[in-house]
Amino acid sequence: MRCAHVPASAPGGYVCVPLAAQGETLGVLCLMAPSAAGAPQKQIDEQLETLKSQGAAVGERISLSLANLRLRDVLRTQSIRDPLTGLFNRRYMEESLERELHRAARNNQTVSLVMLDIDHFKRFNDAFGHQAGDTLLRALGDFLSQRTRGQDVACRYGGEEFALILAGASAADAAKRSELLREELTHLAVTHSGQVLGRVTFSIGIAAYPTHATSTDQLLRAADEALYRAKRGGRNRVSK
Repeated sequence: MRCAHVPASAPGGYVCVPLAAQGETLGVLCLMAPSAAGAPQKQIDEQLETLKSQGAAVGERISLSLANLRLRDVLRTQSIRDPLTGLFNRRYMEESLERELHRAARNNQTVSLVMLDIDHFKRFNDAFGHQAGDTLLRALGDFLSQRTRGQDVACRYGGEEFALILAGASAADAAKRSELLREELTHLAVTHSGQVLGRVTFSIGIAAYPTHATSTDQLLRAADEALYRAKRGGRNRVSK
């Protein structure tokens, strides 16, 4: 029986070598022998045996290389992504913010940082349990991912706090985006174990470069202070 990926015209024969590493099949290496028309059968068999031996040696090296590349991608993802929400983590956000501020300084542009905190999250956990809290955090991760542009960075800053880096956005632009997010969040329905969880709201703080700060630390501090002003002002609101 001929493998489906091998053309009908393979007069010299072929060898298929599975590419596998760490217990996982990664693909198939297919090697075709040159035509040996008129050659004795013994010579054809020896040619295929040589091809098989070479294919196994090359396939082993390719398998290990592919497995290493995949492992590197997994480790990189784990180093920059929050495992619960799928958003970028705090470390990546701070590195990205530093990079965006340098770019904005070169191009005379603006960058806004938006800090979002779930209102009364502890009360929510006490009422529904920590597993329900994790379900809510995952849902909010999806919510923010679906509402950010390609050049924006959405991350879980820590606990129930999230952050958005809006490249090229002024404080006024960020405030409009934040108000829209706050309004849309009121329509988010999250269920856990068949139970509809309670209504969720965000308190949001905004700071912009260069209006409110000129460095990463200053911008983070300004956004955090704006967030606490929103909380002190009654929560479920935007402050800048």
